[in-house]
Amino acid sequence: MVRKRKKILLENVTVADAGAKGKAVTRLNNGLVVFIEGAVPGDVCDVLVHKKRKSFMEGRPVKFHRYSDLRREPVCEHFGLCGGCKWQFMDYKHQLHFKQKEVEDSLTRLGGIEIPHISPILGCKDEFRYRNKMDYAFTNRRWITTEERGTGEEILERNGVGFRVAGFWDKVIDLNECHLQAEPSNAIRKAARDYALEYNFEFFDIAKKEGFLRNLIIRMSSTGEIMALFQFFHEDEEQREGLLNHIADKFPQITSLLYCINPKGNETIFDLDIITYKGNDCIYEEMGGLKFKISPKSFYQTNSAQAYELYKITRDFADISEDDIVYDLYTGTGTIAQFVSRKAKKVVGVESVPEAIEAAKENAKNNNIDNCDFYVGDMKQVFTKQFISENGHPDVIITDPPRDGMHKKVVGQILDVAPKKVVYVSCNPATQARDLALMNEHYKVTKVQPVDMFPQTFHVENVVLLEKR
Repeated sequence: MVRKRKKILLENVTVADAGAKGKAVTRLNNGLVVFIEGAVPGDVCDVLVHKKRKSFMEGRPVKFHRYSDLRREPVCEHFGLCGGCKWQFMDYKHQLHFKQKEVEDSLTRLGGIEIPHISPILGCKDEFRYRNKMDYAFTNRRWITTEERGTGEEILERNGVGFRVAGFWDKVIDLNECHLQAEPSNAIRKAARDYALEYNFEFFDIAKKEGFLRNLIIRMSSTGEIMALFQFFHEDEEQREGLLNHIADKFPQITSLLYCINPKGNETIFDLDIITYKGNDCIYEEMGGLKFKISPKSFYQTNSAQAYELYKITRDFADISEDDIVYDLYTGTGTIAQFVSRKAKKVVGVESVPEAIEAAKENAKNNNIDNCDFYVGDMKQVFTKQFISENGHPDVIITDPPRDGMHKKVVGQILDVAPKKVVYVSCNPATQARDLALMNEHYKVTKVQPVDMFPQTFHVENVVLLEKR
C-alpha cells in the first residue's frame, strides 16, 4: 500500500525577498527557508508546498491575502505559462534592485571576499523588444489552456509553435505574441504556422521524435538584417520548398533564409549542415564602428544595444595601454577582443568552438584589425606555459566564461601567469563569486559593475576588475 504524503499548506506567509532563479523566498519562524514560485517580495499569501527537504521547502501561492506594492500587470498574455520573463509582474526598477542585491549577496556571502562599493546596476533602455535571437519549437501536442479546458469542448487543433511550458520539456505554448523581439518576428512565426496548418504539415512530436516541422530560429541585427533558419526532422523537398518560398515571398526583408535537416534526438545545430535557401549565409551586426559577421552557429550577445554598454565597461575596466598584451579568454566570435584591440599592442583570443574562431578571424580581417590572433581549443588545455611563451606574457586578461564559470585549472593558470589585471565578465554571479574566492589571495577586487542584459528575467551580468595585491 502506497501512502499519499500529506499536503502542507503554509498560511499568511509574507514574502521577504527575491531568491535564486526567479523564485521569491522567505524564512519561517523555525528557520526553515521557503522558495515560492510566482510571488513577489511583499506579497502575503497561502503557499502549498510541493517539495520538502531538511533545510528548505518549495511551493506555489494558492491564495493571496495582499498583493505587494512592487507588483504590476504583466503585458504578456502567456505570462505564468512560459518559462521566460518570470519577473514581468514586477516593476522594472524593482527588478533592477533585486538584481543588484543578487550580485552583492553572491560576492560577499558565496565568495566571502572583500569588495569595494558596487556601482549602481546599468539598466536597459528597452524593457521589451530587446532580443536579437529567438528559438521557437513546433509541436503536435500544444499546451491546452485552462480556459480551453473549461469549455468542455473537444480540442481539435493540437499543432502549434512557440516556447516550452515552464517545467515541461515536451509541452509547447502556441504563442500569439512574444514581446521580446521586434517585428516581423511574431509575423514570421505565425505565417509559418498558418501555412503548415493549411497544407497539413506534420508538426514535430517531441516525445516520440517524429514529424516534419521541428524548429525555427529568428535572428535580427541592428543593421536591419534578418535571418530565419528552419529545422526539419527529415527531408520532404516539396513541402520544404513550399514553406520556404511562402516565407520568402511574404517577407522580402529576410536577408538570410536557411534550413537544415535534423534527424537527431536533440535540437542543437552545431554538428549540422546549414543550407542557404535564399539570400546570404549570415547577417552582420555593427558595434562601435566595427562590423561582425553572425552565422547560424555564431554566439553573439542576445541584447545588441546593451552588449555595447557591457563591452565599453569591460574596456574601461581594463584601461589598456598601447604596450599591453591582452588575452581574451572564451572569446566567442572575437567581439570583445576586437573592441579593445585599438588600445592594445596585441590581443590573443581563445575559444573552443571552431566556427566561432573562423568568424573571429574573418571579422578581424573585415575590420582591418591586424593585432588580434585567435586560437581554438579547450581553455584548460590551450592556455599553457608554452602557449604564453609563443604569444607573449599578458598584461591584462579578460575572461567571459559560460554560466558554469571557469574550470579550476584555468583559474590556476591565470594565477600562475599573474597578469597585472583581470577583468571578469560573468552571466552568473554565483560561479563568478566562486572563482573570485579562488583568486582572492593574489588579487583584490577593485571595481564591480552589474549590467542588466535581460529585463523581465532574473538574469544579471556582472563585470569585476581584479588587480594584483
